[in-house]
Amino acid sequence: MSLVKKSSFPFFDDSIFDFFGKDNGFKDPFFKRDNMPAVNIRESDSSYEIEAVIPGLKKEDIHVDIERGVLTISGESKSEQEKKDENFARKEFSYSSFKRSFSLPENITEQDVKAKYEDGILKLSVTKKEEALPPAKKQVMIE
Repeated sequence: MSLVKKSSFPFFDDSIFDFFGKDNGFKDPFFKRDNMPAVNIRESDSSYEIEAVIPGLKKEDIHVDIERGVLTISGESKSEQEKKDENFARKEFSYSSFKRSFSLPENITEQDVKAKYEDGILKLSVTKKEEALPPAKKQVMIE
């Protein structure tokens, strides 16, 4: 049995990249999907706690939406720099964005989702419905 490297483009084999040489745009890091934020999800008896690592963005650049049982975290960042000197002018700009979606279980209350962004970490608290909570412990008095 031998392992075969699969091309990242289903209709082309890697020989197409040899045609373009080493400096082809298809293998440029820009086309990779590495900018997806890492996420931790914890479940407690009363809620789901979601933490997404999103450094370098302002709170205004991040959006959290819930529609039809799907929670979507998205954001975008734009920057522009212009430098002028005696003999040259340079203007650089960059743009990056991400979008990550999660299917929510039916036992949550969409209206009670809370979000907080601090130190590059987005923290979401998704409350479970009352009927989804485990029954409270009740102590029976002995007569």
